[in-house]
Amino acid sequence: MRKQYRSEIVAEDGLAADPMEQFARWFQQAAEAHVFEPNAMVVSTATPGGAPSSRTVLLKQFDARGFVFFTNHGSRKGREIAANPQVALLFPWHPIARQVVVTGTAARVGRDETAAYFRSRPHGSQLGAWASEQSSVIGSRAELDRRYAELAERYPEGEQVPVPPEWGGYRVAPREVEFWQGHENRLHDRLRYTRTDAGDWRVDRLCP
Repeated sequence: MRKQYRSEIVAEDGLAADPMEQFARWFQQAAEAHVFEPNAMVVSTATPGGAPSSRTVLLKQFDARGFVFFTNHGSRKGREIAANPQVALLFPWHPIARQVVVTGTAARVGRDETAAYFRSRPHGSQLGAWASEQSSVIGSRAELDRRYAELAERYPEGEQVPVPPEWGGYRVAPREVEFWQGHENRLHDRLRYTRTDAGDWRVDRLCP
């Protein structure tokens, strides 16, 4: 099940000075290569005791401040971030033999930013955010469907759905960002940006 990766070498002198700019370049290239949902990322959180958990969510925004995703604050990841804000993100772009790994600190975005994004979502997704108490136990699928149907009757298409109080965004401010490019013979490129005490970025090449 192993395939040889055949790609161009990633040289340090070709990298952007800032990892967010470098991420923007690779993200655009992933989209142009028609990678399925290039904004899909694995978000890993942990309890204060170090027990990890992971799940796939969609990146909704990124800029110089970090990477933003939205979820229910009462979900498992929301509860773990509240207790331990150290988070890892993984973008697995398998068709182009690339991945990006981010480690950093997560913090909630403002309610205005959350509301603006919530109102941009499809009507059904807005109702779904209310219907699902994410990560909580539910008796059956029928119960979930009943909740959704009741909400659809209360807030028909075209009527504004209020933002759920326990739903919102997180921004992950990166501390390290690693860019991985697969190559043949397992001689992969691993270029890691690390934020220094001075606030700028150092780039190191890691052994594959």
